[in-house]
Amino acid sequence: MPFTIAIIGRPNVGKSTLFNRLVGRRLAIVDDTPGVTRDRREGEGKLGDMRFRVIDTAGLEDVTDDSLEARMRAQTERALDEADVALMVIDARAGVTPLDQHFVQWLRGRGTPTILVANKCEGRGGEAGMLEGYSLGLDDPVALSAEHGLGLSELHDRLKPYADLAAAEGAEVYDDDLDDLDVDYAEGADIAEDGGAPEPKALQLAIVGRPNVGKSTMINRLLGEDRMLTGPEAGITRDAISVMWHHGGRDYRLIDTAGLRRKARVTDKLEYLSTRDTMRAVRFAHVVVLVLDADAVLEKQDLTIARQVVEEGRALIIAVNKWDAATDRRETIQRLSDRLQTSLPQVRGIPVITCSALTGHGMDRLLPTVNAAYDTWNARIGTGDLNRWLLAMQEAHPAPMGKGGKRIRLRYATQAKTRPPTFIVFCTRAGELPDSYTRFLVNGLRDDFGLDGVPIRLIYRKGDNPYAAKKGGDRR
Repeated sequence: MPFTIAIIGRPNVGKSTLFNRLVGRRLAIVDDTPGVTRDRREGEGKLGDMRFRVIDTAGLEDVTDDSLEARMRAQTERALDEADVALMVIDARAGVTPLDQHFVQWLRGRGTPTILVANKCEGRGGEAGMLEGYSLGLDDPVALSAEHGLGLSELHDRLKPYADLAAAEGAEVYDDDLDDLDVDYAEGADIAEDGGAPEPKALQLAIVGRPNVGKSTMINRLLGEDRMLTGPEAGITRDAISVMWHHGGRDYRLIDTAGLRRKARVTDKLEYLSTRDTMRAVRFAHVVVLVLDADAVLEKQDLTIARQVVEEGRALIIAVNKWDAATDRRETIQRLSDRLQTSLPQVRGIPVITCSALTGHGMDRLLPTVNAAYDTWNARIGTGDLNRWLLAMQEAHPAPMGKGGKRIRLRYATQAKTRPPTFIVFCTRAGELPDSYTRFLVNGLRDDFGLDGVPIRLIYRKGDNPYAAKKGGDRR
């Protein structure tokens, strides 16, 4: 098991900022509004030569009923149970509050080793609050500024005994190559932007859809545990939460996302940040499952989401959830089929499954469908087969005439890349081919090579003129 750190504390003390600092990327949404984080988010952290798993948690609330805050607290308790050490974060500028004192007493009863972190200690404004931290009886507080990267070397020293213990038990905690330290973890360094990371080996599976369609419940059903925060309230999920999962000999990264509403309705800053986080998850996904409500299939917003997924070149699967509560199943399927044909004709054959994430009905079909879509998305066609296909397509339906009544000739085709399948066709008068002929070729690729349900990109290029370099200048 990896060395695990849980970041806990009352709302708005900077837990997510510290999480982002430790993982070196802006993964968690950060805002001045208290209670932004709701689910627990995990990441791979690094501090100097030390590597660990770090868990960001919701702000601790003193509630134990059936409310959303109580369910958030239960998620935090699970994170604490998994941790080797907890970082109890207080706001040094606000000082020690009665809620801080209450949760320190609560932590003592849990038995997890705890390090007190006094955040927001940049300048002299947090000095008094940091000194108040001694009254909590958790040994010397670590003076830190997560936003500015100050105090990380002291945090490293305080974590080292727990890391050594984990290493003695067989966990991989330390980097062998000390010259490969990431500059983002140096004191005062800026947090690295996302992008440029190596392609992950796990299948990236993003679950998207409108609010309250059952996305988090679907992931919980796949995992077989209440990993994601769920409930009747719409818009519970705010961050795009990813979870590693191994199933059937394959590694998956399941990504739960915030519900997407129409752009005109997004006026709240937090919802805007959540929407941006969701679209980032779509951009980095391999396969996207669009979850629909069985009694409201493929509404305008659903189509907007589907088009965005296709434009990003991701493999798309539609899951009609709450099928057990559908009022008219036959009409629902017919309406869905009609809307797909009229509104998404550019991606024919999108897989559709019906299921109930709450009861588990139909969920056994989801992963085989995801794996099949992923394999199609990665399909590669040999150049010889592709050019024999291109010749047959032209014999069946020659390309139309170009300007001036001259025939457009398709000379050669090759597959440039996969994910999604992208083909280059070398031809004369590349800019004069009509969209109708492109659709004819794309549909032919789907029919003859089994590429249904994934975006196909077809690029035309003009072949080099062999006489262009002869005397008389460039005649292209």
